Amino acid sequence: MIRTASILASGAAALLLASALPALAQDGHVNQAAHGHAHAAFASNRLHVRVDGPKGAPDLILIPGLSSSPEVWQGAVDHLAGRYRVHRIHVQGFAGAPAEGNATGPVAAPVAEEIARYIREQGLTRPAVVGHSMGGTMGMMLAARHPDLVGKLMVVDMIPFMGAMFGPPGTTAESVAPVADQVFAAQSTAPRDQYLAQAQAAVTGMIKTEAARPGPLKDVETSDQQVSAAAFRELILTDLRPELGRITAPTEVLYVKFNDPRMTDAITDMIYQASFANLPGARLKRIDDSAHFIMLDQPTAFYSDLDAFLAR
Repeated sequence: MIRTASILASGAAALLLASALPALAQDGHVNQAAHGHAHAAFASNRLHVRVDGPKGAPDLILIPGLSSSPEVWQGAVDHLAGRYRVHRIHVQGFAGAPAEGNATGPVAAPVAEEIARYIREQGLTRPAVVGHSMGGTMGMMLAARHPDLVGKLMVVDMIPFMGAMFGPPGTTAESVAPVADQVFAAQSTAPRDQYLAQAQAAVTGMIKTEAARPGPLKDVETSDQQVSAAAFRELILTDLRPELGRITAPTEVLYVKFNDPRMTDAITDMIYQASFANLPGARLKRIDDSAHFIMLDQPTAFYSDLDAFLAR
């Protein structure tokens, strides 16, 4: 369907993720002032949060994708230049963080619930939420299941039911479950060198800008294979289309043409329009000349859209 199942099964695990004082983070790093950020004083075995920007500024939550780190958002943080207090999510098990609570079972849904708890406990008032890929899935979960907590939502290159990529029209979470189980088994048991070769090849194809690839490639190398495989299985099985109508936050979706020669701009547009039909107020915008990591391939276009999204 949307992308070829062979591409997804072999390497798509690489796709997809307050007033804090410097503290010992759950990834084992102590952040000093020289690093330019601090970790929020928030106890969780599912995630930790990097905080940048002045206290009192409007709050913005940035969620990276599968096997990605908060560093994928560094350009956006620099662009915002202190105009927002930015809370970057780092999912345990991804990009060097120990697996902890994500070592077994689902990842995206529990992390989304922890982000909801973070918003409440840190006293954030309806922050803007931006999520890339799997981070977009978590953003949709958060906005649909806790509509009172999200002020606005931007989804970057993700549809609400990724399982549709693995089957014909009419595919459901139930019908695609055997495929999800097979993909998980293959990814979770593959020899490490084989898994990394496939995942890194996938990431290379998802970033057109060669100079921007080293960071995401390192993130894949330092992510927990079991956590990434389990999260990818969960994404295949998660169909958020029935929940989209619960989202009350203004929503924008940025996307790129699918990386398949059979997929034209028009077909891609049609798929996104159909995917988000249950959220008729969503603004859908295709970004051209970009692969999956829009913020790395087309930073100027991304920052322009981000500024407009935050200002609305």
